[in-house]
Amino acid sequence: MKKLDIFTNGIIRSNPLLVLMIGLCSSLAVTTNVFNGLGMGIAMSFVIVMSELIISIFRRLIPSDIRIPVFIIVIASFTTIVDLLMQAFLPALSESLGLFIKLIVVNCIIMGRVESFASKQPPVNSVLDALGMGIGFTIVLVAISVVREILGAGAFAGNHLIDEAYHIRFFANAPGGFFVFGLMISLNMLIKQMMNKPKKKAVSATLSSSTKTEKEEAVKAKIEAAVNPSNANTAEATGNAAQEDK
Repeated sequence: MKKLDIFTNGIIRSNPLLVLMIGLCSSLAVTTNVFNGLGMGIAMSFVIVMSELIISIFRRLIPSDIRIPVFIIVIASFTTIVDLLMQAFLPALSESLGLFIKLIVVNCIIMGRVESFASKQPPVNSVLDALGMGIGFTIVLVAISVVREILGAGAFAGNHLIDEAYHIRFFANAPGGFFVFGLMISLNMLIKQMMNKPKKKAVSATLSSSTKTEKEEAVKAKIEAAVNPSNANTAEATGNAAQEDK
C-alpha cells in the first residue's frame, strides 16, 4: 500500500465520520461553533497520532491477550495530556468542550485504528494513517461547525454577521446537526463517484480494445481460410490427427 494512499484514505475514502460513521456523539455535540470544532479536531488528531505511533513501535512486545487494556492505557495517557494542556493554556475552550475532551479516551475512531492498523503496521505507516484520520475528522467538524454557526447563530468564529431576527435556530440544535451531517455524507459520496469515473472509463476502454482485437483476429483467420483453403484443410487435418493420437 502506497504512503499517499494510506494518508488520503482517512480524508475521503474511509473518512471516520462520513464513511465509517464512528465517533458521532461528540462530533455532533461540539460543532455549534468553529472554535469548538477546530479544538476538538486538533485534540483528537494529537491523541490518535501519538497513540498509533507508540502502539506501532511496541506492537511486537504487547501480548495479544491484554492488548485492549494496553491500548486504553496509552490512549488515556495522551487524552489526559491534551486535557491538562487545554485547561492550562485554553481554559475557555476547555470549559466549552467540557466532558467531551475526556471522552476521547473511548472514542471508537482511535480504538478502531489502533486495533486494525497500528498494531499490525510499522510506525511510519501508522503515523500517516493517524494523520489522515485526524485531518479528515477535523475537516468534517470544521465544515459542520461553519454551517451551523452561520445559519444557527448568525456568526463566524464568534463574530456576528447576521441579525438575530434571521437566525435559523434549527441548525443550532441537535436536529440541525444531523441535517448538516447528512448533507456532508452526500457531498462525500459525490466526490468519491467523481474520483471513480476515470478508473471505470479506463477499465471499459481496456475491455473494449481487447474485445476489438479478438474480433479482428477472428476476421483475419476467416479471410486466410477463404484465400488459402488448402492451408486451412491442412491445419484442420493436423488438429484431427493430434486428437486421434491423444
